[in-house]
Amino acid sequence: MNFALLIVPLTAGMFVGYFLREKSKINLGKVTLGIILVLIFSLGFGIGSNSELLNSLPDVGLSAVVIASLAIVLSVIFVKALRRTAGLE
Repeated sequence: MNFALLIVPLTAGMFVGYFLREKSKINLGKVTLGIILVLIFSLGFGIGSNSELLNSLPDVGLSAVVIASLAIVLSVIFVKALRRTAGLE
């Protein structure tokens, strides 16, 4: 993937945010939710349209669930430990 394809929108967003920071607070929650839903839909579309990936889903599904679950559980544990260590709890 072209690196500029990622950097240009990021930089443009930073400049727009910088110049609009003095304006009234803009609520981007609904926009962010809409974009996340479009990304999730496109991910599902990509999986559904790839028959090879769709056929291998049962084989890798359990591994994906275990890895995702461990990532979530360990993240929560580390955040709680860090908050205790930093005295934020």
